[in-house]
This record gives sequence, structure tokens and C-alpha cells, in this order.
Amino acid sequence: MSEEIERIKCLIIGSGPAGYTAAIYAARANMSPVLYQGTQPGGQLTTTNEVENFPGYPEGVTGPEMMMELQKQAERFETDVRNGWVTKVDFSGDTHKVWVNETKEIHCDTVIISTGASAKYLGLDSEQKYLKLGGGVSACAVCDGFFYKNQEVVIVGAGDSACEEAHYLSKLCTKVTMLVRRDEFRASKIMAARVKNTENIEILYNTETDEVLGDGQVVTGVRVFNNKTNERHEIPATGFFVAIGHKPNTDIFKGFLDLDETGYIINVPGTSKTNIEGVFVSGDAADHVYRQAVTAAGTGCMAALDAERYLAAKDATFDVSTSTYN
Repeated sequence: MSEEIERIKCLIIGSGPAGYTAAIYAARANMSPVLYQGTQPGGQLTTTNEVENFPGYPEGVTGPEMMMELQKQAERFETDVRNGWVTKVDFSGDTHKVWVNETKEIHCDTVIISTGASAKYLGLDSEQKYLKLGGGVSACAVCDGFFYKNQEVVIVGAGDSACEEAHYLSKLCTKVTMLVRRDEFRASKIMAARVKNTENIEILYNTETDEVLGDGQVVTGVRVFNNKTNERHEIPATGFFVAIGHKPNTDIFKGFLDLDETGYIINVPGTSKTNIEGVFVSGDAADHVYRQAVTAAGTGCMAALDAERYLAAKDATFDVSTSTYN
């Protein structure tokens, strides 16, 4: 049986840098935000061992620690942070309806979507083991490449993003081995040419990962096989990067919000607005280009400000003069 319907002014779906930043701004604007953390409280950063490129942390910070601090900051301004995840929405009418854990129904004046995107992995047990240990598996070269400076790494992928990340790693690492499953790249010709012409990038075609090797704590190499000859060999490496794409966590919004061909929410350029009035998007649910914590936080700020202005324009009883930005 469904619980009693709750009516709230601002619902934030997701708890990464975008969601928590939106909560901080919304709370300081007296919007009484309610934030549901989702199935992975803190988002992708909770799987990142060290974060050194977020402003304000000169000594660096772990991803989980950073998310805990952002949550505390949001709660300081009385954001209602809740466990649970949104399982269904209905944006077809004037009232934005959301269901949590399939039972609790909420009617929202505004909704800020910060559900993020999940990196795709190969699914190997050894890959997941060292990913969870923070011992050398990553899906973000820009985030983690610095930790492999002057070392040898392996990267899997054949698209534009993989080429871009391989080229980025080549500036830091002594050698980058790129594993391409087919006998050609899926990337654009200009991106493929860039990695082909980079001296310290070795490209292995028709090659797949058999196992990520390690000492139980960190990665020490990768065993690969040629899918034409079935020949296997090992590649020494301290880092294993997976660049086979991301999947935006937006399935529940299909049929209501405009999505691109890969599932990212389409926002009005220069804003966080979606095609539904009162529904806003922030972070990696809409960003397939940058995918950084700092850009996610910036769009979380945008979403809260856009939501506040929407409410101010719609409801004369909402006193915009009480909001605080500084």
C-alpha cells in the first residue's frame, strides 16, 4: 500500500557533487530541499581513492571523504538528506510526481535531477577487485592519470573518448598500450591519427583483456589475448584504464524528458532547464563531455538558481529577496 502523498518544494534526485551543491544553494534560498541519495550515495566519486584536482583541497582528498563533507555542508543548511532511490516519475501533468522505493509518492514544485552516469566496465572479476581496492583500475584518465606519472599503463577502448584519454596519458606516462577489440578504430580519423602518431602509444588490434594482474593490492600487469589467433601474453603495467563509454542513469525519465541517442538529458543551452517546466538537470546526467566533479558542482549551482527563479516567477508568495547566494 502506498504511503501518504508528501508535497515538497524542491526535490533533488542524486547525491554526487551536483546534487549536494544544488542542495546547498537551494537550502540557502529557503527552498527546503529534500535530497534522495540513490543507490550509490555520493555517486561515482565514492569509488575514487584520491581527488587532487578539486579546488580547495591543496593536499588532496579521498572521494568518499569529499562526499561526506559535501553532505554535512548541505545538512548544515537543513537539507533533508534521505536514503532511498527514485523508481518512477510522472511529469505529464502540472504536478511533478515522483515515487521513491516504488511506494512513497511525492508531489514536487521543482525537481533537480543529479543522477549522474555510470562508467562501463569489462566485468572481469579481477578488474572489479582492483577497482574496489583503488589499486590501479580507473575509468577516468583526467581524474587519475597523474598518479601514474612516469609509469606504464594499459587502456581499453577504440572510440574518440578512448583516443583522447590515451593521448592525455601519453603526456604523463612512459608508455601507453591501447587495446582495440577490432582491426580498426571506431574513433574519428583525426582522433585515431593522433594516437597513431604518438610515439609512446602502442596499439594492439584484435586484442581483448583476459585478466587484470596484481599482487593482491595493486595492479602489476594485464593478460591479453588476440581474438583472431587466441594467442595470450602479459603486459607489465601499474594502471588499467577502461574507456568504453558511460551510461547515463536516466532510464526512469524516458517518455517525459528529451534525451539524446545515448540517453543523456538534453538541457536548454546555457541553463539547467529541461523540456519540462520546473524540472532541471545537473551533473553527468546531461554532461557527456567534461564529466568532472567541479563541472558537476557548477551545474548543481545552476540548477538550484534556475529552480529558485522558476518558483519566484510562478508563485508570488515565494520571497526571492530572502535567498542567499554568498
